[in-house]
Amino acid sequence: MKKLLTIAVASAMAVSLLAGCGSASGSAGSGKKYVIATDTQFAPFEFTDSNGKFVGIDVDILDAIAKDQGFDYELNSLGFDAALIAVQSGQADGVIAGMSITDARKETFDFSESYYDAEATMATAVGSDIDDFNALAGKKVAVKTGTNGADFAKSMQSSIGFEITEFSDSPTMYQDVIAGNTDACFEDYPVMAYNIKLGAQLEIPDGAQGAGTPYGFAVKKGENAELLTMFEQGLKNIKANGTYDKIIDSYTK
Repeated sequence: MKKLLTIAVASAMAVSLLAGCGSASGSAGSGKKYVIATDTQFAPFEFTDSNGKFVGIDVDILDAIAKDQGFDYELNSLGFDAALIAVQSGQADGVIAGMSITDARKETFDFSESYYDAEATMATAVGSDIDDFNALAGKKVAVKTGTNGADFAKSMQSSIGFEITEFSDSPTMYQDVIAGNTDACFEDYPVMAYNIKLGAQLEIPDGAQGAGTPYGFAVKKGENAELLTMFEQGLKNIKANGTYDKIIDSYTK
């Protein structure tokens, strides 16, 4: 999971940073165009594809909700920490960036209901005989530092009995497992599934998921209640009409 940057650096944020990838949809009754901040690279939630287009689960969900609710928006790709600062300082109206809903963040932000519950999942090299968590006894497990997956692996390390090796990035972690240096790795399911879809020689055993963390759309605490309400209503509508499932499936299946 991503770290919450301390408020102390908020003063360093300048309006000129809000120069990301713009997008607009619908027509808000008030005539206001909302500025929405997001991350730069957190595939499959937001990233630049091979054609140079900014895409992802968050990008598509926001666009579908804006169309459903009829509001205009400008999407600015700032990086996760900078996106949070932009909302905190009033330079952006909301943030959607694979942001976990936590009690600590609720002190600063008002969150929507979860638009995605990202369960931690285990993956092994293709052809591995490890088919459940208990099969990790005596094995070596790779995790990415500071993530939900790392926390989940550590929560059962002592009861099952395996070693943990920490990595700073997912690609290196995946390669370590593929090379056979470690026996399995843990990551949020959509991130793992997307990388497997791209060709990573990993597989997810049946039932190897747990420890979910909810992702939410957020606004500055006490502000932009109308935007938050529209997001939640739009989310309900796109789930009901099948648009939501199509978006998720396009990145994870």
